[in-house]
Amino acid sequence: MPGRSAPPMGMRLILLSVLLAAPLLAAPRHFRSGENRTHLLELFTSEGCSSCPPAEARLGALRDAPGLWRDFVPVAFHVVYWDRLGWADRFASKDFTARQYAYASRWSRDSVYTPGFVLDGAEWRKGSREMVPAASAEKAGVLAVDYADNGVCRVRYDASGDHEVHVALLGGGIVSAVRAGENKGRTLHHEFVALTLRTAQLEAGTADVMLPSAARYGVPRTALAVWITRRGDPTPLQATGGWLDEAALDGGPNA
Repeated sequence: MPGRSAPPMGMRLILLSVLLAAPLLAAPRHFRSGENRTHLLELFTSEGCSSCPPAEARLGALRDAPGLWRDFVPVAFHVVYWDRLGWADRFASKDFTARQYAYASRWSRDSVYTPGFVLDGAEWRKGSREMVPAASAEKAGVLAVDYADNGVCRVRYDASGDHEVHVALLGGGIVSAVRAGENKGRTLHHEFVALTLRTAQLEAGTADVMLPSAARYGVPRTALAVWITRRGDPTPLQATGGWLDEAALDGGPNA
C-alpha cells in the first residue's frame, strides 16, 4: 500500500507557525494591583440625560491619565430611569441602576441623580472639577486577575475576610447618535462603559468568573475592571484592570 507523501515545505512551515502561535493566542492577560489601594471611580450616567455628556467627557479624558489602572480604575454605569423620556439607552441596565440605589440607601438618601460620581463607595463631588484621584497610601492587599480569551477570569486576592469579586467588561471609543429624549440630535462619545458585570464569592481568596465574549458587543476597544468588596457591602476595597485590546495598550502597569 503506497504511503502518504510529506506535505510540501511551504505547507510544513505554515503548520509549524500555526502550532507555535497557538500558545501565544491562548495566553491570558494578567492584571495586578499593588499593595496600596487602587481607587474605583464610578460614574452613573445616561444617554437620555442632557447634563451627562460633560461628565462623560471628563471621565473619557482619563484614558490619557498617567495613573490609569495603577492608581484608579474608572467605570461608567448607565442607568435606566431616563429611558422614560423616549430614548432607550442601549448600555443601561436595571442591575446598574440598582447599584446606584444601593449606594443611595447606604448614604441615607431618598433619591438618585445623574451624572453622579462615586469614589471608593462615597459620593464624589470633586468629579465636577478635579477628575484624577490622588494615589492612595492605604494598604489593601494585592488583587491579581488572569483573563483568558474564552472569557474566564481567574481572580486571586491575598487579604483575609469574607469577600466578593466584581468583574466588569468595559467598552470604549463608542459613538451614539441620539434620536430622542433630552439629547435628541446629539452625537455622544463614551469611554469605560460597563457592558456587563459579574459577581462571585471568593473561596480561600480565589474565584473563577465567566464573562461573555468581548467580540459580541462590537465596540472599538474593550477593557476589564475588577474590584473586591466585603460580602453585602458595595464599598470597594481594592481594584485592578486594564485594556484587553492590543491597539489600546498604553504601556501602563497592566499593558
